Parts: sequence; structure tokens; C-alpha cells
Amino acid sequence: MLSSLIFDMDGVLVDSMTYHAQAWIQVSSEVGVNVTPADIYEVEGANHRVGLEWLFEKAGRELDPDMYDSILERKIEIFTSIADVKPFEGMVECLSVLKKDFKLAVVTGSERVTVESFMDQFFPGIFDVIVSGEDVHYGKPYPEPYLKAVEMLGIGKEECIVVENAPMGVESAKKAGLYCVGVPTYITPDKLSEADMILNDHASLQAYLYNILEKGHLCDNS
Repeated sequence: MLSSLIFDMDGVLVDSMTYHAQAWIQVSSEVGVNVTPADIYEVEGANHRVGLEWLFEKAGRELDPDMYDSILERKIEIFTSIADVKPFEGMVECLSVLKKDFKLAVVTGSERVTVESFMDQFFPGIFDVIVSGEDVHYGKPYPEPYLKAVEMLGIGKEECIVVENAPMGVESAKKAGLYCVGVPTYITPDKLSEADMILNDHASLQAYLYNILEKGHLCDNS
């Protein structure tokens, strides 16, 4: 019996990744590492430490652990100054309806202060469980974030589905043994090939979720 729905945040609930990419590109440039938006989208979903290590490695640089906190603080500063984040059209209304019949959770690599700010601003009282990047030792693509959400929800793995838009997020969900629906918000659908189902866009996602609500179980994409 399906009882719970688990959502990634950036790129699934809120349209924020372009601002994250801009902030990471700027702060990376300031420390002599050149990255592109495509690089950022490839590591989307990872917590900041994993993502930062990956970006430095891609640029052929070794990340000095003493630099981590200052780089992260600078990234958050830049992001906060430029971000004009909004929820995807229809998601607030959709989740408000789903809330009546399902437990809802957010699993994200973003820092908790940012997550709570967006939840309070756009989705107040909607989510039963929030797992941020700071709440786990091994973030996406490791399974720990989704396993933690399942534990906090108090459910079995077969009782939930995950909605993700990032390759590392899909990998994390599948390693946790969960059914995963992919939405290619900022990337091509082939990047989400490990997902159990890939939808076209947020309109398709909402139609899928409303169909689940009506039938009370997993649905195909017909």
C-alpha cells in the first residue's frame, strides 16, 4: 500500500538550480576552478561537500579541507544575493491535495537553513519529514539520505516513491531500494536512465501524482 511520497527539492519543488549554478561558478572562479552549468547539473543533488570535491577533482585540483567552510559560506552568500526562487507552477496546489492522503518528505543536498526557508515560504505545513544535506554523513549519490527519510517516516520501502530530477538523486534512491520517478528539469532524459519511470515535465508529474491519488497505487505513464 502506497503511503508516502518523497521529493527532491531543487528542480522538483522549486526552480532554483540556475541560481545555484551561477553561485557555484562564481565562487569556483574566485578560487581558480573553472566549471560550467552542465558540470553543476551533473552533481546536482549531492551535498555541498561531495559536490565541491567532485568539481575540484574535475578541474584537476585537490580541495584543501581548510577551504571548505569559507567556500561554502561564500557560495551561500552569492546564492542568497541573486536567487529569485519560485515553486514550479502547480506544485503547491498539487502537494496540498496529496497531503490529505499521503505522508510527504523532502530529501535534498541543500543546507538546512535554505531548505527551511523555502519550505516556510512556499510549502508551510506540507511536509512531515525534511532531510537536508547536513543531516547525513554520506549524501547523494549514496543511499543514506533516502534511507533516513524512510526511517523517519516510519514506513517500509515498498510504501513510497521518490521524485527526482538529478542523476545523483536517482542513483541514491535506487541504491536505497526505492521506486524512483525522474523529471529531467535541467538535463536530457537519458541522464536519468536509472529511474523506474521518466516523465516529460512538471505538468506530466502532477498528472501522474493526481492519478496515484485517484487509484491509491503506483501507475504506469499511460
